[in-house]
Amino acid sequence: MTDHLHIITGGPGSGKTSLVDALASQGLHRMPEAGRAIIQDQVAIGGTALPWADKEAFATLMLAWEMRSFRETVSARGPIVFDRGIPDVIGFLRLCGLPVPASTLKAAELFRYASRVFIAPPWPEIFTQDAERKQTLAEAEDTYLAMVDTYSSLGYELVELPLITVPERARFVRDQIG
Repeated sequence: MTDHLHIITGGPGSGKTSLVDALASQGLHRMPEAGRAIIQDQVAIGGTALPWADKEAFATLMLAWEMRSFRETVSARGPIVFDRGIPDVIGFLRLCGLPVPASTLKAAELFRYASRVFIAPPWPEIFTQDAERKQTLAEAEDTYLAMVDTYSSLGYELVELPLITVPERARFVRDQIG
């Protein structure tokens, strides 16, 4: 049973990581976002598995990261919050107009999270770019729509996060997951 594995997804710059950090500070276990860590590692080693260089290699590394995160937590006790999940890899590939390998679809079928997924809508007032987040606000909005389509097509129920302060968002998520 994987009812305790909760995904927070959405476009970049919508407050996902701040929310996951806040939930972690309240004692919930969390699994960090694959994308940002992979970008940092690839830049540090001069690698090319980057979303602006080799999108397919980047997606392969994200899938491996998310599968490892899932396996690490599947038999743990208590709620665990994921900053994105395996379906995000599918959404990324679709957003980029790339084919989704059958193995990636199989991973999304086999590695299931709690049926309700929290999705952060675009939030222009807090959106910023940085060294790892190079997307524009329009691209962030497209990412959000890709995640809505991907998670819905995989049978997840989406719970949109309200545009409220981080502590209020954390309370909202905790109330939802019990």
